Amino acid sequence: MNNPSVTVGIPAYNEEDHIERIINEFIENSYSNVIEILVADGQSTDRTREIVEEISKKDNRVKLIENPDQFQSYGLNRMIAKAKGEIFVRADAHCDYARDYIEKCVENLNRPNIKNAGGAARFLASNLVQAGTAISVLSVMGNGGAKHYNPDYEGYSDTVPMGCFWTSDLRALQGFKESNYTNEDAEINYRIRENLKGKIYISPDIKLWYYPRKRFHQLFMQYFRYGRGRVLTSNAHNGKIPFRSKAPFIFVGLMTILLLVDQFLLNGLLGSIYILSAVMFLLLLEVFRISFKEKNYFKDEVWKNESREAPKPVFVAISAFFVLVIMNTSHFMGYGYQIIKTKFFKAKGW
Repeated sequence: MNNPSVTVGIPAYNEEDHIERIINEFIENSYSNVIEILVADGQSTDRTREIVEEISKKDNRVKLIENPDQFQSYGLNRMIAKAKGEIFVRADAHCDYARDYIEKCVENLNRPNIKNAGGAARFLASNLVQAGTAISVLSVMGNGGAKHYNPDYEGYSDTVPMGCFWTSDLRALQGFKESNYTNEDAEINYRIRENLKGKIYISPDIKLWYYPRKRFHQLFMQYFRYGRGRVLTSNAHNGKIPFRSKAPFIFVGLMTILLLVDQFLLNGLLGSIYILSAVMFLLLLEVFRISFKEKNYFKDEVWKNESREAPKPVFVAISAFFVLVIMNTSHFMGYGYQIIKTKFFKAKGW
């Protein structure tokens, strides 16, 4: 199938600053057979709905889908149910997409036994928090070895950001798991591999760019929710999730236990304060290494604020240090919270 029809699905909530740009990127893309662009609105309180409806008057391929349940997994499933395209391209309002994004997705989806094709997440930054995030994910301490954070990687993976699926496959899997308010992408990719015996493919030719959270507290809440989502996926699949999804909980948990036992029961005999200080020092060395190693890449590819000069590597490194601490700590807290909620309060979902 060289030119299958495509439905683009965009879940959205309060995206008035981005939604017009994202829709136009798909309207103006190079692929010739995009038959509809669906936006599942989670009851936005800003102008998102109005903007989508205005665009739909000019291009009837653009359609607004109601998502009263608000969360992405529900919106994605409502769009999958209505999709007329043979291929479903799952998009996000916080990303930018290359003009040939769909073309390259379809090209790679046509490879033998590929059930989802996509590109690695390339990060953009317009402030120091985003800059720290963009640099932190280039380190194994920030990406856990995940292939979908390496923009140069090509080959098979366990998951991929966004993605491009055969609509019939999504329907055969009964869509995204609605109990997963986060981590729904990784969860459905697990079922693609296990239930459909399909493969996930990443190509560096498929280019998308992601805007991370602009504030530390927003990043904290994001990774707290990520931690919760990993537990739900693990519970649904008998613990069969990548080790990197458990690593922050295991590492931060062990460090916390060591610190508490050493300080309150052993009077510091194990030197836990020195061990923790050494870990923090190693983390600081790593972010400085990455920041200076990737300073040209950061300046040329990551920094996108024309009104401000790109921050110096030393400031990016300091921001990345705080980002990594927040990411791992909040992921640990979210993971632990969901374990307690599941094991002790018998919660079956979010």
